[in-house]
Amino acid sequence: MKDELILLAHGSGGKLSHDLVARVMQPAFANPALDLMHDGARVEAAGARLAFTTDSYVVKPLFFAGGDIGKLAVCGTVNDLAVSGATPLYLSAGFIIEEGFPVAALERIVASMRAAAAEAGVSIVTGDTKVVEKGAVDGIYINTAGIGAVIAGADISPLNARPGQDIILSGPVGDHAVAVMAGRHGLKLPATVASDCAPLGGMIGAVLAAVPQVAVLRDPTRGGLATTLNEIAAQAKVGIMVEEAAIPVRPEVQAVCDILGFDPLYLANEGKVIIFVESPYSEEVIAVLRAHPYGREARVIGRVTAAPAGQVGLRTGIGGVRLLDMLIGDQLPRIC
Repeated sequence: MKDELILLAHGSGGKLSHDLVARVMQPAFANPALDLMHDGARVEAAGARLAFTTDSYVVKPLFFAGGDIGKLAVCGTVNDLAVSGATPLYLSAGFIIEEGFPVAALERIVASMRAAAAEAGVSIVTGDTKVVEKGAVDGIYINTAGIGAVIAGADISPLNARPGQDIILSGPVGDHAVAVMAGRHGLKLPATVASDCAPLGGMIGAVLAAVPQVAVLRDPTRGGLATTLNEIAAQAKVGIMVEEAAIPVRPEVQAVCDILGFDPLYLANEGKVIIFVESPYSEEVIAVLRAHPYGREARVIGRVTAAPAGQVGLRTGIGGVRLLDMLIGDQLPRIC
């Protein structure tokens, strides 16, 4: 309808985001690589299998416990390449800066990007800088794009989800969103509440080297664990059942959610991975994850089912089952 307007919730990564992309962007740009709707597109160039991705970062505040917009921009793109089954190699960085932005803050952000890129083993090889009038943006926005080499033998796709597969989560959910929210509103929380922002390429590469049978990889960023599982269930036309008692949430994060009315299953994460694999390989996957600093609390949280297709259920602590739908609106805007 011609009078419709874009809302903040259209950028939440939830159902409104999904519907907007499916209605406006996907039909216009349709091609086999895009239509898979993964975190990164798999393409071929001169016989090489590559993964290619891009993302833009508008987080508010720019600096928060556990990270900043620069670290987030590097880690987010590295992780999108990693969950596409690729070794991250090269990034671009585009800066849109508001007139009057402190140079010292820009230097701090760039230093953070350099450190994150070094840890991830990637090089930032090209970029762009634009400065716009005061008020045109909120401080600074960063876009990063990345290229990676698809790991030999890796076949990662949401369409690979099959009934009977285990679902593994690498650690507690909700840390990033709560840390950003606390920074935005000046809330004093325990030092243990910090963003999980981290580059996961090394850990995921180790998993794929040990267990190339891994079928699906996703990082539960915007929309959180529940929305990501819904996307996979819908694409693969399978059901998913997860166990509430098995999903790790830090007590401090859960307490904040209880007070403010947030559901941690829908909160964004920037350093977690979801892995679908046949049950006989689960123990080996978890062993590799737990041997890495970013996966020490990994565990099986559920299983793929044959039905109901496209739906995600949560078995609660008292034995009931609650439908976990896709996030509709926006619990916390501008968290990445």
